Amino acid sequence: MAPRLCIISAAARRLFTKPRPRAGDLAAAGAVRFYSKDSEGSWFRSLFVHKVDPRKDAHSTLLSKKETSNLYKIQFHNVKPECLDAYNSLTEAVLPKLHLDEDYPCSLVGNWNTWYGEQDQAVHLWRFSGGYPALMDCMNKLKNNKEYLEFRKERSKMLLSRRNQLLLEFSFWNEPQPRAGPNIYELRTYKLKPGTMIEWGNNWARAIKYRQENQEAVGGFFSQIGELYVVHHLWGRLEALKPLSVPS
Repeated sequence: MAPRLCIISAAARRLFTKPRPRAGDLAAAGAVRFYSKDSEGSWFRSLFVHKVDPRKDAHSTLLSKKETSNLYKIQFHNVKPECLDAYNSLTEAVLPKLHLDEDYPCSLVGNWNTWYGEQDQAVHLWRFSGGYPALMDCMNKLKNNKEYLEFRKERSKMLLSRRNQLLLEFSFWNEPQPRAGPNIYELRTYKLKPGTMIEWGNNWARAIKYRQENQEAVGGFFSQIGELYVVHHLWGRLEALKPLSVPS
């Protein structure tokens, strides 16, 4: 999927904003052994390793942070082009209130409008401290929040479509933190082949240290509910610096 280049909205900006031996090496080692019937069998058996059962642990157990129980929700709203300014004004008036209300166990990590990729799109990222129980608590309270219900009704008139996902953060990424700005962000989304999520995580756990210059690595997430086998990498760059360039 093509990456998105986003700019954070004004309201959200105020809120934070030993190596494995090769088969050839094993064969060479076996060739120098003294030949006998018994040693031949021993040499032949040495070419094989004991079968190792594949890990059956859930991705959420192997890849997510153990010390926190944060759950994230990312929302993609495709806005009618003529309604984008009104949509931004509406969200800036309502969403920060939920972020600041201690009665709701959620925080608004960021609001963005896209510059490149999907056009006339808004992206919202929420953090629920406490995992699924916090998410359900928040949803139940919003059902009785008259202001929020009116906000949803008005918002629906401005949208062409919307979708969301529930995410967990990779254990090797930093948790998204407030940043001095203004910033430009790039959201890169990857759809993985089933069964490759752990391999992806292991490789990026080694590579991420090379992408920490200027705190470019904002957050890394993988989907839990919604479309599965999806990874999101969020990179940030100060507007005053050169354009963001991150290898895939």
